[in-house]
Amino acid sequence: MLDDFMTRATLAGIGVAVAAAPLGSFVVWRRMAYFGDATAHAAILGVALSLALQVSIFAGAVAVALAMALTVSALSGRGYAMDTLLGVLAHSALAFGLVAVSFLSGIRIDLMAYLFGDILAVSRGDLAVIWGGAALVAGLIAWRWSALLTATLNEELAWASGIDPKREQLVLTLSLAITVAVAIKVVGVLLIAAMLIIPAAAARPLSRTPEGMALIAAGIGAASAVIGLRAAYLLDTPAGPSIVCVAALCFAATSLLRAFRSGVGAR
Repeated sequence: MLDDFMTRATLAGIGVAVAAAPLGSFVVWRRMAYFGDATAHAAILGVALSLALQVSIFAGAVAVALAMALTVSALSGRGYAMDTLLGVLAHSALAFGLVAVSFLSGIRIDLMAYLFGDILAVSRGDLAVIWGGAALVAGLIAWRWSALLTATLNEELAWASGIDPKREQLVLTLSLAITVAVAIKVVGVLLIAAMLIIPAAAARPLSRTPEGMALIAAGIGAASAVIGLRAAYLLDTPAGPSIVCVAALCFAATSLLRAFRSGVGAR
């Protein structure tokens, strides 16, 4: 079955959705959209370093994405507005990564594949990495779910409950770095943040509990991957952007549904 490139692509897209959905919910709740964007942009520098040092691209992307996330956490509250700090670090990391790639001699690299994804070229090895990373992220989030929710709702309540909010932030940071690394092949560094945020945002009007939002977000992300791939195949469009477009349409649909419910309730 895995000899079919479309089957591998579909499984890869679903794997990324499984990793991104619960994490994306926390990104939405904590208003960390720019944080996810900065971490994703840093991954291209990790790709360049991995190729230069001849190590696993997954390991390099995780290391640099984690370093970026920890740097942002360390510098926050040091005199710069968070959106300014994230903007500087995100675009600087992306620029340094692109420049670093240009210095790689003797190494052929499809830059567009890393920027926008190349899900149709996913191999069996890539699939193992994606699902291994997805399982690790899902396990981390499930293990710390209650603590993460408490720390997200109220830091003072978390301290009173014996929960260290900084430790929970580190769990989210590590999960984000892993998700970025496994999603590079599927949607590329420029669209990773979209797969984190859009399915979770689309799930919000449909859910009544945090757990329900995470599950619905996973379903929307997986459906977006399957439908987006089919649309890309039929319409001859880029696969990664097509997946994000389907997710965006889901968000538009659920937003309209919420507006309709609000209008009916007002009457």
